[in-house]
Amino acid sequence: MKILKKTAAFLLAAAVALSLCACGQAPAKETPETTGKEMETRTITDALGREVTVPAAVEKIVPLGNTPRMISYLGLAGKVVGIGDCERAKSPLQAYAYVNRELWKDLPIVGSDSMGETSYYPEELIQTAPDVIVCTYGLDTVQDIERQTGLPVVAVTDASLFTPKYEDSLRILGEVCGVSERAEAVVEFINSCISDLRTRTENIPDDDKPSILAAAATFKGSHGIEGVYSNYAVFDVISVNDVTRNMTDTGVAGGLLVDKEQILAWDADLIFLDYSGVELVRQDMAENPDFYTQLKAFRNGDVYQCPNSTWHWSNVEIPLVSAYYMGSLLYPEAFADVDFEAKASEIFEFFLGQPDYLNTLAEAGAGYMKLDLEG
Repeated sequence: MKILKKTAAFLLAAAVALSLCACGQAPAKETPETTGKEMETRTITDALGREVTVPAAVEKIVPLGNTPRMISYLGLAGKVVGIGDCERAKSPLQAYAYVNRELWKDLPIVGSDSMGETSYYPEELIQTAPDVIVCTYGLDTVQDIERQTGLPVVAVTDASLFTPKYEDSLRILGEVCGVSERAEAVVEFINSCISDLRTRTENIPDDDKPSILAAAATFKGSHGIEGVYSNYAVFDVISVNDVTRNMTDTGVAGGLLVDKEQILAWDADLIFLDYSGVELVRQDMAENPDFYTQLKAFRNGDVYQCPNSTWHWSNVEIPLVSAYYMGSLLYPEAFADVDFEAKASEIFEFFLGQPDYLNTLAEAGAGYMKLDLEG
């Protein structure tokens, strides 16, 4: 992990301290409105097991790493005073940032997590004067930010989607920012969707399940047919017959590259492609048509597009909607009572405040659809 350390932060901090004493200027006096209130603090324990002292009332937040997404889900986008450069969203696939693009467009850039390279700008962080910095960084980085800025930093876990550690991160942020009720509501909503999806699918006999592949996966950029998801969380919650199952020993969800011969060997009944990789698949199909005619999913027209689950870390709302979309296709009887568009609207409204976000994705060409890659 690359850390950008700027000595100017020390000069700025020193200048701020000197300005309080220069020319005999007295420190600002407390007013009745601020007396005690600004001085009140509390101590919380973050995901690294550190005790961090934060203000009793948090009104200004700088979220780094994957926390901007969580902060948005918690209804705190309006309290953000500084962002990383990756939060200037241009794609609706980065849903949390896209819906806040006007709100965040003029905020100062305080760091970057572009392409897995982490950097932060101490002087900009100091100038934003946040009550707290929240992040998904490791101990060394967290301590370095604290040392260079003098600001409280709370770390949460960059956990896999739909896991208890992800829930813990939401709860810690809820506690820090005074929105524990909303954090519990988010956890409950996620779990209610997962419970519903599992209940509908977990008892379907394996013989009645078609084989499935998630390809053109998005990880460290876009990929063609050879980029696949293994231990895909979306597949897990709808109990599909995933051809990549047990490819990795860790059980951790993620993307990986495989040989095309492996794609042929799997020969999945249905293939789902990330939107970002569809054009790469289309180009490869034009250059290597014989390969694709060997795949039954392409011969039978059972290739589908879904919005990326991942865009600058994993989304939550899009994977949940994708699970209902895939479940409805794979097991129509089990999902006969589900109106997909209505369910998608419910999920998007809860997380994003935009019930019509399904149309936003469709208008960008990134929506859910059966693909005709020869057209």
